[in-house]
Amino acid sequence: MKNTQLPTAPGPIGIFDSGYGGLTILEKIRKELPQYDYLYLGDNARTPYGTRSFDVVYKYTLECVTHLFEMGCHLVILACNTASAKALRSIQQNDLPLLDPNRRVLGVIRPTIEAVGNITKTGHVGLLATNGTVQSNSYPLEIEKVYGDNITVYSEACPMWVPLIENNEHLSVGADYFIKQNVSHLLTADPKIDTIMLGCTHYPLLEEKIKSLLPENVAVLSQGRLVAKSLATYLHRHIEIEALCTKNGTCHYFTTEAVDKFISSASLFLKEDIHAEHIEFV
Repeated sequence: MKNTQLPTAPGPIGIFDSGYGGLTILEKIRKELPQYDYLYLGDNARTPYGTRSFDVVYKYTLECVTHLFEMGCHLVILACNTASAKALRSIQQNDLPLLDPNRRVLGVIRPTIEAVGNITKTGHVGLLATNGTVQSNSYPLEIEKVYGDNITVYSEACPMWVPLIENNEHLSVGADYFIKQNVSHLLTADPKIDTIMLGCTHYPLLEEKIKSLLPENVAVLSQGRLVAKSLATYLHRHIEIEALCTKNGTCHYFTTEAVDKFISSASLFLKEDIHAEHIEFV
């Protein structure tokens, strides 16, 4: 990749997702850090990423990250588990040195992993996620890096959950069947599980249903709050990046989908009226 001339003035924090689930991350980040400016970019026209290959997810994610850089962001959060699993490391190691070594891209997996060790007592942890995230093996690999063999992870792919949510059918009786089936599979695979990670940013909309199917001793980790706390800590520790983040309390939304469709679907995740702009990649 050739070096690109990017804006050098301070700018907003970029939040990227392949679909709509990243809005659950954005909401918690804005609650934790309301003073900053944010740009949210949803690649909704090319969602879902979960069924796509590593190469395609990497290509799409890099396009969106680069676009956010060109819009003035010095820090971008991949509010997408699939992008974090399949593209983050390559972008950090291979692309940032060429694009701008002073810019940063962070994911949502690591903050979740770091929280697990403080919660599980049995050392048996479950993961509910998309096919792409489960097949990437990113969560077990990251947990092994941090905790060695002290924590065992059992993963359950839930291919129906995102379509149910994005079609606003997640509160239906039909949805209950799929949710119960996946949760049951996970607990049957390892009855010692006492902590479950929600490895998709859509899944907070199902959190109460999931909890209703679990024993009282099983904790559920939803990523929004964890990512928001982690970002606050990161900005406190990296004052050189924090100084490049503008602070006017604004938030702007961009989508590769039709604007009306984006605004309608975003209402499932946000509790406010929003304005969005359309962008596209050639």
